[in-house]
Amino acid sequence: MGKKFGLSFSWKRALGLSAAKGRLSRQFGIPLTQSGRDRKLGQMIRGGGCCIIIALLASGCASLAWVI
Repeated sequence: MGKKFGLSFSWKRALGLSAAKGRLSRQFGIPLTQSGRDRKLGQMIRGGGCCIIIALLASGCASLAWVI
């Protein structure tokens, strides 16, 4: 793969779409790319976020059992 010479142009960056997408993603706290979502899910599972998910699921199941 050699070096690329010359100018590169991105119409998405020129119109500000990339920056808007980044701001939106940071505001929601959810990555907009598939790889970003996969990475965030992996961090949640390894970093203790899994306990939060399990607690939410358990509380949801408990409330469902109470309704039924």
